[in-house]
Amino acid sequence: MIFLRPKLWTRDFTLLISATVLGAAGGIAGSFALSFLVYEETGSTLAAALLIAINVIPGFIVPLAAAPFMDRLPRKPFLVGGDAVNGLLYAAAGLYLLRHDFTYIGYLFFSLLLSSLSAFDSLAYQSIFPKLIPEGAEERGYTVSSMVYPVMQVLMAPAAAWLMRAVGVAAILIGQGALSLLAAGIESRISVREERRGEGGGFSLRRWLGDLRDAAAYLKKERGLLAIYSYMAVTNGVGSGYSALLVAYFSAAPALYSLFSAAEFAGRSLGGAVRYRREIPHGKRYKFAFFVYNAYELMDATLLWLPYPLMLLNRAAAGYLGIGSATMRLAAVQSYIPDGMRARINAFESMLYYMGMGVFSLIVGALGELMSPRAAVSVSALFTLAVCWLTIFRRRREVGAVYDGAPAEK
Repeated sequence: MIFLRPKLWTRDFTLLISATVLGAAGGIAGSFALSFLVYEETGSTLAAALLIAINVIPGFIVPLAAAPFMDRLPRKPFLVGGDAVNGLLYAAAGLYLLRHDFTYIGYLFFSLLLSSLSAFDSLAYQSIFPKLIPEGAEERGYTVSSMVYPVMQVLMAPAAAWLMRAVGVAAILIGQGALSLLAAGIESRISVREERRGEGGGFSLRRWLGDLRDAAAYLKKERGLLAIYSYMAVTNGVGSGYSALLVAYFSAAPALYSLFSAAEFAGRSLGGAVRYRREIPHGKRYKFAFFVYNAYELMDATLLWLPYPLMLLNRAAAGYLGIGSATMRLAAVQSYIPDGMRARINAFESMLYYMGMGVFSLIVGALGELMSPRAAVSVSALFTLAVCWLTIFRRRREVGAVYDGAPAEK
């Protein structure tokens, strides 16, 4: 008997991915240009670091504020509106720079506003995306989505460097605004059917707080989801702290470090192609995920103890395995969460993620002050491995129900 895989590239899915590609292209070019503009104008790495710290704040606040509304109302207007406003802001910033000088304080407020919009738009995207993937094609859909940004990063970073010299930052920002507006126009043509969810009536502070309490109670009851989110918050937070340690380790030969991202991208590309053609069999997803999590932490722990060619192979293997487990996890988790609660649960996940990034990146950086970068990476990775066993393995029955259980209604 021949089993035909469901068609993935429906009209709506194609429109959303096309808009995502345009938004990623503009976003990467604009962020690249602005990061160099800030350093050129201030000459301070602290000023750039302060921008990163400020940009974390909306990740805590915006998703929790917006999620109850997204779970009650159609999400498409949130998605379209977010990209449209984003486009107008970038275009306005570009036009401003054509006539006025850069001011750091002004850019701090601009960056905070953009980060808020990004958190808002990301929540809308995460919440509507599962409804646009045909049933049975979830892993392939998330594989495509997960590859958009890495591919555009490789293509647009050198293009942005050339554009900065050729046309300047202001023109890049105007171009990014145009791409975001075009993305919003494409998203407006998506024909997904969405019903109003929840009870009727207007919104109130009591209802908003009640919606958040309901989501918190659901997450507390769903120990599998909580274990997954807890481990991901720790491993992503620790991973975000590695960059400073790796820069210190390769300070005498930065070109060697630059090849890490290329090796990981090669692994991700190969892994994405394999996952697109062959999905992880149902019933084996938890075992695959647990294997990858252990392998990933052990590869991080041994990374800086290897000869350099094996370091590159290590990063390529990490990219190959990482894309497979990430797409499987996204597909399983988003399919598991009930549609009427998806935005709120995603908001809590975002909050945990940013908390982990803020706390554990600082801890890893502090370790780098107490020991060598090589030792600090190894200790951090072994700590994260222990967290994996205390969450993913300890709650293996509940986590397995998320990865291998029946999906909720879309």
